Amino acid sequence: MKISFDLDETLFVNPTEVPIEPELKFPYNKIYKDKLRKGTAELLKEINSSDTELWIYTTSNRSERYIRGIFRHYGVRIDSIVNAIRHEKEVAKGRANFPSKYPAAYRIDLHVDDEKSVYENGIANGFRVYRISNDDTEWADNIRKELARIKRNKAD
Repeated sequence: MKISFDLDETLFVNPTEVPIEPELKFPYNKIYKDKLRKGTAELLKEINSSDTELWIYTTSNRSERYIRGIFRHYGVRIDSIVNAIRHEKEVAKGRANFPSKYPAAYRIDLHVDDEKSVYENGIANGFRVYRISNDDTEWADNIRKELARIKRNKAD
């Protein structure tokens, strides 16, 4: 099983709008300036200890090194990363009007994102998206429940 998360406004948030994880210690807080949504580290560590692969699927151009680095400092292992460059090379391939994310291309069972357009593309193209918002205080528990539901359905 695979789950992917978007970064901007999903896991990386504005601390004036959303509660965040404790800041990394110096000097890492100077290298990794992005702030993680509160509850991210615990949820992702749980996913790491389960039989589910943890992916990042983002339209940003952040490097794999940066992405893996910030999560490693929170004790989280990322199994695979699809950034804008990889998405364009492997999925979009220059096609106009192709979705900005297409988790089905990587057999991802659940994608977590804040964008309405990604959610709508999921409906239109047959991939599951949990849409997160700034005021979603139960987001981590809701994702746990959705993962459990998907696992049950796969077992049937």
